[in-house]
Amino acid sequence: MKSKLTLAACLFAALNVCTFAARAEASSFAGLASAPDIQHVLSSSQEPSATCGLVTTHITYLDAKGQTRMLDYLKPADNCHNQNG
Repeated sequence: MKSKLTLAACLFAALNVCTFAARAEASSFAGLASAPDIQHVLSSSQEPSATCGLVTTHITYLDAKGQTRMLDYLKPADNCHNQNG
């Protein structure tokens, strides 16, 4: 019985993390009518992470008009490759 309760608590926590990430991503693009106009990425960096999960990534890029823009978004950490689930 304890294992079912623990499993349910873990599932609930995972769903909350996914919901938070989806809300953060939606709010990042809330002011945009469409996807950002990225013509050339000038730089990209992400927060370090010791575990597999979502991290904030920052990119600086040029749009079609040659203007420099910046964007922060969430993506899976680089160490998440070849992970199941």
